Amino acid sequence: MCAVVIGAGQKIFEFLPTSFNKKKFIINYAVPQNDLLGQMQMMSKQQCFGNTEWPNINTINAWMISAETATFMKCGGLGMVASELPENFNAVFGKNQHKISIITPMYLGNTGRKKAEFKNNIYVGAEGKSTPVNKIKTIKIRFAGRQKLRTFEVEIYAGKLNDVTYYFVRCDYFFSINPAEQNPSGQTGCYVWNVNGVDEVERFAFFSKAVYILLEELVEKPNPDFTTPNILLANDWHSGALSGLTKYLTLAKVFVGQMNAQIAEKIKNIPIIHIAHHMGYQGWDYNNTSRILNSLYEDLATLVLKNAKAVKNSNPRTQNALMVSDTYNQASANMLLADRIITVSKNYMEEVSSNKSFGFDFRNILKIRKDHRNFFGIINGYEKRLISPNAKKIREINEYFKITDFKFYDENSLNIKQHNKCECFKLLSRLATDENYKQQMIPLIDLYQFDDISTLVSEVEHIPVICMTSRMVEQKGYDMAIHAILHVIDRYKNAPQNFPIFILGGAGNKDLYSDLMMLKDTAKQMFREFAKRIFVFRGYKDEFAYSVQLAADFYMMPSYFEPCGLTQMEAMAKGTLPIATSTGGLVDTIEDGVDGFRTEAFFAGGEKIYGTNAAAQRLQNNLNAYESALEKALRCFYAAPEKMRQMQQQAMRDDFSWSSPEGSVYKYYNLFKTGTI
Repeated sequence: MCAVVIGAGQKIFEFLPTSFNKKKFIINYAVPQNDLLGQMQMMSKQQCFGNTEWPNINTINAWMISAETATFMKCGGLGMVASELPENFNAVFGKNQHKISIITPMYLGNTGRKKAEFKNNIYVGAEGKSTPVNKIKTIKIRFAGRQKLRTFEVEIYAGKLNDVTYYFVRCDYFFSINPAEQNPSGQTGCYVWNVNGVDEVERFAFFSKAVYILLEELVEKPNPDFTTPNILLANDWHSGALSGLTKYLTLAKVFVGQMNAQIAEKIKNIPIIHIAHHMGYQGWDYNNTSRILNSLYEDLATLVLKNAKAVKNSNPRTQNALMVSDTYNQASANMLLADRIITVSKNYMEEVSSNKSFGFDFRNILKIRKDHRNFFGIINGYEKRLISPNAKKIREINEYFKITDFKFYDENSLNIKQHNKCECFKLLSRLATDENYKQQMIPLIDLYQFDDISTLVSEVEHIPVICMTSRMVEQKGYDMAIHAILHVIDRYKNAPQNFPIFILGGAGNKDLYSDLMMLKDTAKQMFREFAKRIFVFRGYKDEFAYSVQLAADFYMMPSYFEPCGLTQMEAMAKGTLPIATSTGGLVDTIEDGVDGFRTEAFFAGGEKIYGTNAAAQRLQNNLNAYESALEKALRCFYAAPEKMRQMQQQAMRDDFSWSSPEGSVYKYYNLFKTGTI
């Protein structure tokens, strides 16, 4: 198609040149010669300053748009939110016809650790859950294949689980999870670089566009059996391109005569609520910047980009709503254009809007949004019945492991935790001494030189058990945990009988697993008996992780950032006291010395973020602060057993359930109805 010139030399129907961002890239925003272009240039300012009137919504019909769900593909906490918020919202408000449905990719394939398949109209997700589905629609998406734009046929399937309707978006080219040979070890689940050469950023850009095209078709041709949502919940960066499509592309299409103005207005006015989990993950792609933007906006990409003017702020890297500096950034459009931004705890909201180490390039934008009351913090909830000691699940664990006899307990029978510690010692020892048993029970978990500690069973009351079984990523602070444990080794060299049992590991980075192995090797060189009490592994098996938490006294969370954190809540519900850094949602959910332990100070980017000036001056850095918190927890275990018991009881009584009397579903309901919490 030939280029068409309008106004002051601006072209429409023009793709962005390949690698345009790799040259010196400056956009001079021309004075708009048309009201539609003027709307585009003012859009981010209007959205960030909250100048858009919230629509009158009588019956809530929201879509949770998420790359992960705990039910079918879970890699982290955002998958838990994607499933549990709709489930609990529908349970509370469904009687009044309000509902949240979930729209998510239909992943198929096998990563080696996660497998999903579709047979005989039954979809079996990567978490082992299944649902009957039926195909309800086929749409066509223009997007880049290996070289140029091509048309992909996308099938939409509907299924139901736990009183929530799931809409699965099927396109095997993008959503295959069969990994390429060169797929990095840390990229698993829905984040694999797949056999078709599709990486995570391209995959979820396609997902955003598929949702947008589906909206277009539903608005243009209403269907009583598949109604258009009146709220869109964009769950983190994966659906971050959505606001650019609904707010910009609609106006651009009207401008060139490709869309009816009334249709565009309906799509543009569906409020988008962006749920930001952690700002460290934004979906960057420098090398494929032009390819992805051309895929999203096709031959209107140049027109859109040259009018995607960001809200005025002091960061020269965020002058355009679709890019950060010269790099495509999937989160950027939603940060600037969504109607509301939610992050998953109040304290994290304060961190990301005030400190560049947390908010990165979006700090100033989020500060504007917070000041104008369209950025809020709502703590992630949980379903307490699923994470508290559960008699049925404990029976299933015993049946699974065959040799164990874990017992149910609650806050009034905490002495049973001592029994469970004995059972955990038994399990660890069997895994250490019987390779056949290990391969049968946890074949996908790598163990590093587990030792037999069955002789310690008689001393179990005097030996604290400390675990850390979160994802092995840098955010979680495994390096800080290692240094703190080395500090404990040195501290207890004259009291070896009191040295704790440490159980450390999870799914994720091989390099971090190597660091844990080095910890065990170093401990062997220092005090061989201490090394026997350090258990390191890589991989995840729910039965194993659950068993460890049933037994553990403490849970290590030396996080560098933790927007909300669910692991500390899961531990607390089992009477396992967290030892955490004072960041993000850990501040909102753990009361130091009452239901867990937190550091007295927290530092980021060379400055104090949390704590008094006196504590910061004394502790100097996060490592010293975390070592101090770990020492405080161990002193409590040895010197104040009654306080320890009271803290465990309080931790088990805490209730952050979604639908508790002041739970988060009520805040979301108010947000949906009024635009504020």
